[in-house]
Amino acid sequence: MEIEQKQAQLIDHFVKQASTLQGSSLVSLIVQLTSHNSLFAFSEILAVPNVLQLQGTEHAVYIDMLRLFAHGTWSDYKSNASLLPPLVPDQINKLKQLTVLSLAETNKVLSYDQLLEQLDLSNVRELEDFLINECMYMGIIKGKLDHLKRSVEVQFAAGRDLKPGQLGNIIETLTDWLATTDNVLLTIEEKIKWADKKCELNATHQKEVKDRVEEVKKSLSHNRLD
Repeated sequence: MEIEQKQAQLIDHFVKQASTLQGSSLVSLIVQLTSHNSLFAFSEILAVPNVLQLQGTEHAVYIDMLRLFAHGTWSDYKSNASLLPPLVPDQINKLKQLTVLSLAETNKVLSYDQLLEQLDLSNVRELEDFLINECMYMGIIKGKLDHLKRSVEVQFAAGRDLKPGQLGNIIETLTDWLATTDNVLLTIEEKIKWADKKCELNATHQKEVKDRVEEVKKSLSHNRLD
């Protein structure tokens, strides 16, 4: 909860700032916020009208850079570096943190080999230091490092900004899940009714057997008297 509250405060702060700036001043703010060590969500800043107005100007590449930090990874930057502004060390570190979050969205066990490749790190010591100091200590992931298995088991990862169209997919997935849940609940209810009916029949049968036994006892008793 703490990281979410901090994110909300930072986003609100930068949205207010972006709403009052234009041109090169706004560009400086974009560089500042994409370098901030505690900010990991950018969609609300992207939606600020002043930011959108950079499109089609000499500063348009900074919108592309902001979109990269909202949805992209370090590999995406390397593939498009010639089309984007050069990154300062803090931005590079930030983008690598975001890359770990993206990988954790689809796989809760991340291999060291995959991380070394995706983050351009040279050895396991460097990777483990990055995961501990830049990810776990920052609170964006929680997990266990397994040096022997060369992997990290992710128990929690902060969510990234939704990509365009991703919300619709999530809603569709949740709708399907709810439909499946309804079917499961219906099946459970039917099973419960069946079990209740079975218990009722068993109780009726037991009563019939008990009544029959009593009748036999009475019959035997009469026969003895005769």
